Amino acid sequence: MNIVGVDIGGTFTDLVGCIDGRIVTSKTSTTPADPTRGVADSLQLAGTALDSLGEVLHGATIAINTVLERKGARTALITTKGFRDVYAIGRGNRIEAFNLDFHRPKPLTPRDMTFELPERVTPDGRVLTALDDAAVTALAQHLKTLDIEAVAVCLLHAWANPYHERRVGEILRRALPDVFVTLSHEILREFREYERTSTTVLNAYVGPRVSRYLGTLEGYLRRGGFNGRLHLMRSNGGVMGLAHARSQPVSMMESGPVAGMIAAGRLARHLGIEHAIGFDMGGTTAKSSLIVNGEAAIEEGYVIGEPASGQPMQLPVVDIVEVGAGGGSIAWVDEAGGLHVGPKSAGADPGPACYGRGSMSGGSGASPDATADPVVTDADLVLGRINPGRFLGGNMRLDVAAAERAIEAKVGKPLGLGVKEAALGIATIADAAMSLSVRAVSVNKGVDPRDTTMIAFGGAGPLHALAIAREIFIPRVIIPKLPGNFSALGMLMASWRQDFVRTLVGRIGTLDAVTVENVFAELERNGAEEAERDGIARGQAVFRFFADLRYVGQEHALQIAVDTPSALTGDLDALHRRFHAEHDKRYGQAAIEESLEIVNVRLVVSAARADTLAETWLTAPWTPEGKNEESRRDVIFADARRPLSARILWRPSLPVGFTFEGPAVIEEPNSTILIHPGDRVTVDPSGHLIVDLA
Repeated sequence: MNIVGVDIGGTFTDLVGCIDGRIVTSKTSTTPADPTRGVADSLQLAGTALDSLGEVLHGATIAINTVLERKGARTALITTKGFRDVYAIGRGNRIEAFNLDFHRPKPLTPRDMTFELPERVTPDGRVLTALDDAAVTALAQHLKTLDIEAVAVCLLHAWANPYHERRVGEILRRALPDVFVTLSHEILREFREYERTSTTVLNAYVGPRVSRYLGTLEGYLRRGGFNGRLHLMRSNGGVMGLAHARSQPVSMMESGPVAGMIAAGRLARHLGIEHAIGFDMGGTTAKSSLIVNGEAAIEEGYVIGEPASGQPMQLPVVDIVEVGAGGGSIAWVDEAGGLHVGPKSAGADPGPACYGRGSMSGGSGASPDATADPVVTDADLVLGRINPGRFLGGNMRLDVAAAERAIEAKVGKPLGLGVKEAALGIATIADAAMSLSVRAVSVNKGVDPRDTTMIAFGGAGPLHALAIAREIFIPRVIIPKLPGNFSALGMLMASWRQDFVRTLVGRIGTLDAVTVENVFAELERNGAEEAERDGIARGQAVFRFFADLRYVGQEHALQIAVDTPSALTGDLDALHRRFHAEHDKRYGQAAIEESLEIVNVRLVVSAARADTLAETWLTAPWTPEGKNEESRRDVIFADARRPLSARILWRPSLPVGFTFEGPAVIEEPNSTILIHPGDRVTVDPSGHLIVDLA
């Protein structure tokens, strides 16, 4: 079966496909006004006919960008009477204790768009105050007058008994057929009122925009003759069907970046690397994730945006730390003369100054003669690290003079620096910012970077990876095949996956066996229904249960695998041993004399891909193409006044076992790799570059 993976990023749209048993690729600029245009262009560049495809896998940043840019739908929130301000109050903690400018997350739904209903359900699911249908109907009529596009419904303890929420949903969907309605229990059946409300609002806020985009994408594919399956990447590292993505677009928040971490995990497992750090630098952001034994960690909570002021999302997400530093991140000087890089990005349109499209921070009102904003890509070009005639395989020529003018005007003159000194400063500050994300997934998690290997990818990742690795003492960096399209490649390896959760609070040793069995049965039934809806055969799906356990009195829990309900109600010795061992591994101590309690039961339903061509290609023997080309040019590394004569190599022609030392630049169609002086490179049997730092 012919399949393609398409990853729409903030700057470029990447495609990798398995067509007639061979790998095809393409890379084209993203069109922010119409992301489908990037999909169409990438398919055309790859020479792929839609009517020949059996499956399209797709990841996009549209959901997360909608939140970060606050360009979502006009959304109303409905909650239980007396709990109108839960969403605004949030948590009482202060994450950044010494930040004088600290502020809490700003709700996506203002208070005057938050409404209450008289109803009440207890934590054990009993109805304390019955729902008044007339009040719901009256509220629906009022909402018609507010020109809203979406409604989020999050009633108190709906995770325990969703009957009232279902009834509210029925009335709203009947009265407001054109409004996107999200019910909290349809997203997650888990306690923690603030996080559950925030997640529900996020889904409603991005729903109309994402749903419209998915409808446009499907229409384009079908009109082109595509009759196969369309799967969307979700934040938990799996894929889902179109219907699920339309109803729960919040699951797509990190749909693109996680695919690259999947591919990095497969490569780490192939190479026998226990602790790897996936590093992905694109045009807008840089992402890092810790990969242990081939698997990236999954966290049951995430924040869209900054940790202190971002929007909480209580769904399983691959643990990725993201910083606003990418190839398109704008360099700027503050009023005190400090040089900064990002988080604002030039994006795909207008892009870096060297693209010649005139990116100006002044926006649409800027003078046509104004100097463009310099970005990291401009700095790399001025430093000699990028070949202006070979960018995107030679399909896009870069304007060195335009990059120099931008850097001189916006950074050099304000700081009294020459163009090359300013360019080196931009690159150095970007490296320092990105190293923070790598520290966050290693040092901050108790992992010594010296015991890890970095796997670097993304269009700009291989240019900056070695400097970042050297900064935090990572001894080895691997540049995989197709680094510039690596996330799209990872999509072709992603399994179908759905996550389900049901809050069940109780002390281990006192749980009612029938209650536990009912929870397991309900989750299994939900999983089977979802698998059937997406065309997954019952025998193909794998069901794995987990229990969120903690010591009595603790706030947060650890996930422990449980095979059957009896693991929570029968012989408990094995359960206690597994929890104590995991607690000791995570926190360095275990209180074996303390009692345990459960807070949630989780189910992960997954189905491995039937085709393995992409994974096989990743580890297949390498065959070089063409004559081994080599030249030299001056490249600036650590001293802007003393450029070094570096070897310039063409990666597709490098044979297996080829070894050399930097300084060097390795060019390939969709990426560039910077090898620092003394760093030693070896082409491994599969064509991946193994770089041992000096």
